[in-house]
Amino acid sequence: MPTPKNHKPPHKPKLKQIAIYGKGGIGKSTTTSNLSAALADLGYKVMQFGCDPKADSTNTLRDGSYIPTILDLLREKGRVDAHDAIFEGYNGIYCVEAGGPSPGVGCAGRGIITAVQLLKQQNVYEELDLDYVIYDVLGDVVCGGFAVPIREGIARHVFTVSSSDFMAIYAANNLFRGIQKYSNSGGALLGGVIANSVSGGYQKAIIDDFVSQTNTQVLQYVPRSITVTQSELGGKTTIEAAPDSEQAQIYRELAKRVEAHEESVVPKPLDAQELRAWATGWSDQILAVERGDVRSAGAHI
Repeated sequence: MPTPKNHKPPHKPKLKQIAIYGKGGIGKSTTTSNLSAALADLGYKVMQFGCDPKADSTNTLRDGSYIPTILDLLREKGRVDAHDAIFEGYNGIYCVEAGGPSPGVGCAGRGIITAVQLLKQQNVYEELDLDYVIYDVLGDVVCGGFAVPIREGIARHVFTVSSSDFMAIYAANNLFRGIQKYSNSGGALLGGVIANSVSGGYQKAIIDDFVSQTNTQVLQYVPRSITVTQSELGGKTTIEAAPDSEQAQIYRELAKRVEAHEESVVPKPLDAQELRAWATGWSDQILAVERGDVRSAGAHI
């Protein structure tokens, strides 16, 4: 396990555990890693906890290299010291990957359950004196192990990464249903939406309307950027590879908003009929814009 570095944050906060969800391919791990890097640059001790069976959450924090997962180590050794599963990344960030079962065997969510239990039992968070633990969780489904950060109240705040595409919003709405379900039993609450690959126009309007409909907020708008692609091809976050870029500044602003965020809420997800009607309304409005019937798709139907 890496030796803790002497960070000097502006103040010593209580450990803040957050979970970032999003459907596969939406840019969730990209966002999470840049958030971790930006928080570390602010002087905080950060752990990024990858909860995707692909175990690729932390690789851009480690020059593109992958690390052994907790489930890999358990299969190899039978018993694991948590310290053997923690690797140092950019600016002292502690990197952990839960991992998943062998292909075609077992439950993917089991890795999250096992990994969380292991670190808690061995008091790793206290030993490392962490300021932030950020769980990077696949958000296509919110069941079994994938719901652990929400269901058991491990994470205090939940954020979801979503674009304006319907399937991303559909996954976000399902996540809101899970948060709402567990909120009465001490589960985590919703901090807001990180709008990824949103450049303005109708994309921004769709996200803004969705958060208005579901009692939440947009924490940050993150536009699509070739700088992100270039950085990741080099195995790095944008914060590390292009620290002076406009995109890096957007991630720094996101980190400051996460740093300042304290009050999360119970969302109001749309039911199936409401979501379909809402999506159809936006489809009709965008079509009208393309035909020239109306000037913009910025107004809610």
